Amino acid sequence: MKKYFSVGEAAKAVHVTSETLRHYDRVGLIKPSVKDPLTNYRYYTEQDLIRINTVRALQQMDLPLKKIKEILEFDDLQKIIDFLTEAEKKADEKIALLEYSKAKIQLARTGYENHLRGQHHAKDMDIKPFRKRVLLLSDKLETPTLDNLWNYLSHFYDRIAPEQKEQFIFEDLAGIYTENGVSRLFAVCIHYEEIDGLKTLPEGNYLCANCTEENRADKLRELLRIANEVYHIQPKFTIQQIVVSGILQWNYQAQVFLGG
Repeated sequence: MKKYFSVGEAAKAVHVTSETLRHYDRVGLIKPSVKDPLTNYRYYTEQDLIRINTVRALQQMDLPLKKIKEILEFDDLQKIIDFLTEAEKKADEKIALLEYSKAKIQLARTGYENHLRGQHHAKDMDIKPFRKRVLLLSDKLETPTLDNLWNYLSHFYDRIAPEQKEQFIFEDLAGIYTENGVSRLFAVCIHYEEIDGLKTLPEGNYLCANCTEENRADKLRELLRIANEVYHIQPKFTIQQIVVSGILQWNYQAQVFLGG
């Protein structure tokens, strides 16, 4: 038996206000499909609820109601499917950006908490968990300089074929990846396609230490020694994440993979 929903019931089902549904009705975006001839009460169907949820999702993508109405009124169903597929892709990109933003906020919060407690003086090495990271390695840049950090990500976009550039989004940070004695600057991919130069860092625990240009080589050697002697691991690569500390100034966070 087909189920029908009053305005109040429909609003509760899709987590909006009754006034929101009435506004959708007034602008011709979503009208209740059923009207009782005796009472003139209007009722929504389950298909109407799906349409309402679709509208709400598209609003989250910052689309105005006028544009949403235009899209949903396409006669060509394939056009609607294509648009919704593209909207889903953009939603995935937005989620990825929010996840990286959350990670940055958590890192900043931890730094301030440590500073408040005075812990940054008591301990200069720590074990931190990292999610899987996908890097695009530079084909020529080995060390950071004022010139290559000024417009850092443009170098990596230049590495990508024109028809693939729209598939790439990078996080706003820089770093040095070293393996088998070869070092290359890298960018962290938020969204990417498979191309030459990608390197995947495994998810797991990393032994980390903050360092400066002057002592980063010594810090890396110390991290590798601890990984070997304490954890019985011989890391295959090292990461030196660049931490901008002021205008035209930067330090590093050295990272050594300990395992999952």
